[in-house]
Amino acid sequence: MNVPFVDLHAQYIGIKGEIDEAIASVIRESAFIRSKFVTDFEQQFAAAVGVKHCVSCANGTDAIYILMQGLGIKPGDEVITTAHSWISTSETITQAGGKVVFCDTDAETFTIDPAQIESKITPRTVGIIPVHLYGQPADMDPILEIAKRRGLWVIEDCAQAHMAEYKGRKVGTMGVAASFSFYPGKNLGAMGDAGALVTNDSKLAEWCELYARHGGKGEHKIEGINSRLDGLQAAILSVKLPHLGRWTEGRRRVAAQYDALFAPHAAVRTPEIARDRTHVYHLYVIRSENRDALQQHLNKAGISTMLNYSKALPFYPAYARLNHSPADFPNAFHNQSRILSIPIYPEMTEEMVQDVATAVIAGVVE
Repeated sequence: MNVPFVDLHAQYIGIKGEIDEAIASVIRESAFIRSKFVTDFEQQFAAAVGVKHCVSCANGTDAIYILMQGLGIKPGDEVITTAHSWISTSETITQAGGKVVFCDTDAETFTIDPAQIESKITPRTVGIIPVHLYGQPADMDPILEIAKRRGLWVIEDCAQAHMAEYKGRKVGTMGVAASFSFYPGKNLGAMGDAGALVTNDSKLAEWCELYARHGGKGEHKIEGINSRLDGLQAAILSVKLPHLGRWTEGRRRVAAQYDALFAPHAAVRTPEIARDRTHVYHLYVIRSENRDALQQHLNKAGISTMLNYSKALPFYPAYARLNHSPADFPNAFHNQSRILSIPIYPEMTEEMVQDVATAVIAGVVE
């Protein structure tokens, strides 16, 4: 059986009538930019997360950038973030005029290691951006304690962790603000690029909305950018949002089946869930000492896989200027050659999960 990494068409078929009607409604009203569809989704998503404000934008990358601008980042300001993430988290720091300061990760959860943050702080540090990676929250309490004590802001990057919880608190509710991506493959995904920022800070939300809309339509109060969620994507997201809980349970079902199938095989390291955290399994990432050979084996067997991510951020050419070595980030460096993302999505059948697991087990014992 061929198993795709993700099957967005299967998701669409499951709610086809709702999606088609939502798209038709936007077309009937020619409500392509802003409109009630966008406003409705912003209100629905803010309520779902449990915050006062949601400001939609073009994508999750823009959300991080807009927030840093709203928090008044200045050229040369330092922002600490994880060494293991997608580049959106770090490139936006540079684009906003700041300086990226990478921090190593926890060896088991892949999220930023709070114990390493303090040593990264200098007089120029202004903020911390933890990433809730793969669907599991970062260890937020010590991060927030450090930030409070040192006078730093915290932006949560929630792009991969919609509705995950840390000690009973939803991601996106703990820092001064948070960013979300609705890229099609995300747990809550649009049918194109889309994103949002959320916050309980009314003044910050007002400024970010102004900045993302050219500094104000009609009377431009500031110079802004053009980062808007369009009506079609907003309507689609409004349809999908009520299904998110069910889809998350579907992901957890698949993950639990994988866990059970891999349990007898020490050569397959399954995801570690830290205490007091819920995992929403945007990705199911295993570790293997023969990762590259395993990936080739799975490709031949018709199992699609991904490397999220093939290198820790400090070791990409984009950050060669920082002159980092593996010794600077031992956990992130160690994991980068061992991690492999295997298929996980709510529409996977037990037979599909069994086929993937069987292929993985065969691959690690060859």
